[in-house]
Parts: sequence; structure tokens; C-alpha cells
Amino acid sequence: MQIDPVKLTKQNPLIDDYRQNKQRIMQHFDYNPYLESAFEERLASLQERKFDRRRLSEVLTSLNEKWGAPESAYVNIRRLEQKDSAVVIGGQQAGLLTGPMYTINKIISIIQFAKQQEAKLGKPIIPVFWIAGEDHDFAEINHIYLPENHSMKKHSIQHRIEEKRSLSDVSIDKMHAEQWVDHIFEQLKETVFTHHLYESIHDCLKKSNTYVDFFARLIHHLFEAEGIVLVDSGDPEIRELESDHFVTLIKKQCEISEGVYQRVQSLKQKNYPVSLEVDSHDGHLFLMKDQERILLTRNENGEWAGKQNELVLSEQELLDIAVETPARLSNNVVTRPVMQEMLFPTLAFVGGPGEISYWAALGPAFHAAQIDMPPVLPRLSFTFMEKRVEKVLTTYGIEAAQVINHGAGELKTNWLAAQNNPPVKHLASEVKNAIATIHAPLRKVAKDVRADLGEMADRNLFYLQRDIDFMEDRIIKALEEKYAKELSEFNLVEMSLHPNNGLQERTWNPVSLLNNCGPGFIEQLTYESCSLKSDHFIVYI
Repeated sequence: MQIDPVKLTKQNPLIDDYRQNKQRIMQHFDYNPYLESAFEERLASLQERKFDRRRLSEVLTSLNEKWGAPESAYVNIRRLEQKDSAVVIGGQQAGLLTGPMYTINKIISIIQFAKQQEAKLGKPIIPVFWIAGEDHDFAEINHIYLPENHSMKKHSIQHRIEEKRSLSDVSIDKMHAEQWVDHIFEQLKETVFTHHLYESIHDCLKKSNTYVDFFARLIHHLFEAEGIVLVDSGDPEIRELESDHFVTLIKKQCEISEGVYQRVQSLKQKNYPVSLEVDSHDGHLFLMKDQERILLTRNENGEWAGKQNELVLSEQELLDIAVETPARLSNNVVTRPVMQEMLFPTLAFVGGPGEISYWAALGPAFHAAQIDMPPVLPRLSFTFMEKRVEKVLTTYGIEAAQVINHGAGELKTNWLAAQNNPPVKHLASEVKNAIATIHAPLRKVAKDVRADLGEMADRNLFYLQRDIDFMEDRIIKALEEKYAKELSEFNLVEMSLHPNNGLQERTWNPVSLLNNCGPGFIEQLTYESCSLKSDHFIVYI
């Protein structure tokens, strides 16, 4: 498998500085992930903490059994019971058909790094993927994009959800879901991989009750040999494990909220973009009421209240809920990472650029809970290069990195212009300038004779130049028709490597690549060892 590193030119400054190991951002994290010693130190520090490994193992076994996990996952769950074991962990929402490619890329990152560290440290290092089942924004995950006529088209599932319910609690509308899957496959060109892929997806759907189930079964199917352990943050069994930790988060709310708020202000003063809107009175917890998640805050009386005053609770009442019915509580973006750290012996957290941006503000939240932030690793970022796209790049002498960073639009325009010598636009511009020069004495005379004749002469020049523009447009259109095949190849390159003016991984869903190339490239990539210091990689499949 050929894998080439690529430098990205449009990264946000925070992640760029983080990858370059600059002190002005690294000082906001407890470990430097680019030092090998960091993971030895981290593993040693984990031995001084207590984790309920037995109960965690039981819950993970129960969850993964529900999702038809392969034996490799159970082997890793059992290894997690060993006191000297640790996990490499990351997470994402439960997207349809796994969601965009960056979800797959993140899981590959977790698996690769877990293998690397197990070999270096000589201890069991387990890959864990945290499904954000407690999220409630269904609109973010209810669609995928597929290539169509060399552009990406959105395909949404017909299922409306009115309440702000956690995705873990949203049952699949099987009829619409099956129709949607069939519709997706109608858009795909049939290959030798299509039938098996179709059957596998329908089998996963048939055995699933929720969108989280559907997601988890597909992940286990795609990473069958890798032993990835899945956990649903919205599952009631997980919430039971979190009961004591919810108590900690409630009692430490003031320290967490004030500390994170101050840290965000500090980062903004350094001109770092932090995708985290916080206030010093935020509760950073949700409470379930009437099947809707209500975001909590602290009012001036020290009470816990809904943002819209849907409810008001004393701290003791909220503590009682944490102890007696913890399934009613869930974390927001600030407390979820802390909860993850309190549950799992985390050797390293793997996150995307946006996650690392807001994790930079979370040090005070971890410290309020009297734990360190784990080493934070940027996930691997891939563009998958199909042979048909590679062939087009070779034909036109195009650098893949240029398209990944800037798109192919300008390259296409320049190529078309070069097919006519001199270029039509240049020639049209020269003709209009020449006409204006020749026409100038006539306009002067007209203005000298009478003002209205001067205006008429100006309009006359406008009409002459408009006719040149018309002729230019017609010639370009004729050229586009003449070179339609070649221009469509530029569109293919744009769609594949720079869709929707961004990285492939943010738009493409893996189903297209799995249909064209089969699942082998995903499994093969988990056995590679890509540097987490590199911005991006091109993977030739």
C-alpha cells in the first residue's frame, strides 16, 4: 500500500502550532504527545489510580454482545481487566453508514497507535471507540453524500424527530431506513463488491434497534479482526458506572465552569479559534425530563436550573439523582472528556482538529476532578486515491497535493484557456481595448457637438463591447462542448480530492469506496504505522 504524506495549507493556527510542538499551545496540555517518554510516564501514573475494571469489563461485554462483536473485541475487553493495561480512545457521533470518512480515519488512528504503544511499552493497550450516543442533534447524522455526475449529492433519511432525545434512545424507523439503504445502492455502480456490501449493511440494519446499534454493528463488521471495543456514552449501564463521577462533577461545578471559562478567554487572547461557547455559570450537564435533554446552569441562588427555567433543583436534589437515577444525567462537550477519563485508564486520547481546539480549554475541568488530562493525539487524516483519479492526475500532470489543498477549478480554467492560442479571454480583452481606442475620437466629437450625443456614443461603445463579450461566451461554450470529456475529468478530480471545497474525509462516506474497492484497504491500513506528526496522507487504493 502506497502512503504519501502531504502538507495542508489551510489548517487552523491552533492545530498547526500543536503539530509543530509550540510552547504557547503545548502549555495548555498536561503531556507532550511528541515525546516518547510521555507514554511511559502516563502509564506509570495510571497505576496509581483506581478503576473499576471488573465492572467496566462486564458492561463493555454486555454492550458489545448486543452489537454482535467479533471474538477479537472480547479478547481485548478481558485484557482490560489486567491492572497494567490501558486504552487508546477516541469517539464520534453515530453517523449513518458510519458517517463521513473521518470517523473511519479516527478508528484507524486509534488502532494503529494502540498497536505501536503495546509493542513499545510491553503492556496490553486496547483500542476503544466511544460512540456519542448521548448527542441529540439528529440532523447532523441523518444523511450521507454520494458522488453523482462528478459532484457530491446529499441523501437524507426520512425520519423526523421532534424532541431533543439522545440518539441512544431513538429507535430506527425500519421501513424508511430500508428504503433509504436501497436508494443509496441504486446510486452506486454495481461492482464485484456490491452484493456482499449490500447484504452486510442490510443484515446490520435488520439486527439493530437504534441508530447507535446500526453504527456499532457496521464498525464491528468493518474492523472484525482488530478488536476495537465500542462503548455507547448514552447507554443506561454506562450511566450506572458513572454515578459517583457525576457526583464529583456536580460538586466541582464552580471550579470546572470558572476554570474553563477563563482558559477559553486566555486562548482567544492568543488568537486561537476555540469552538467552545462557555459561561462561568454553565452546569455542563444535561438532565432528562419528559424524554428531552435539558442543559443545566447555576443561577444566582446556587440552584441548578434549565437554560429556559424548565426546572429548578437544589444541589442536593441533583446529587440524589446522580446516586439514584444516573441514567437521567448526561455530559456536555466539557464534562464528557472528564467522564471518559474517570472511567477508562487512558494512555492517550485521539481527536480531530476541532476536538483538540476545545480540549486546549479543558485542563481546569480535569484538574478540578483531581486527574490529569491524558496525552492528546491528532488523529490521522487521509485522502483515498482511487486508480481512476490517479490516472487523470498523471494524464494532465497534476500534483495531488495541489488539488487537496486548493481544488482543481483554477487548473481546469487554465487548461481550457490553453486549448485556444491565444486564449479567448485574452483575445477578447485586447479586441475590446482596441475598439475603445478606435472609438474614442468618435465619442469626443459626439460630446463636443451635444451632450446627449456623447451619452449615445458611450452607449454605442457599451453595445459593441457587449457583443464581444457575447462572442467570447459563445466561443468558450463551444470549447467546453468540444472538450467535455476532458473537463469532466477535472471535475472528477475536484469531487474526489477536494469535494465541497474541503478535504475528502469531511464529505465522502466510506460506502462509495467500499463499493468500488472492497473492504481490504481499511484492514490493510490498520497494519501500517503512520506518523501522527504529519498533517495528512494520500493512500493509494
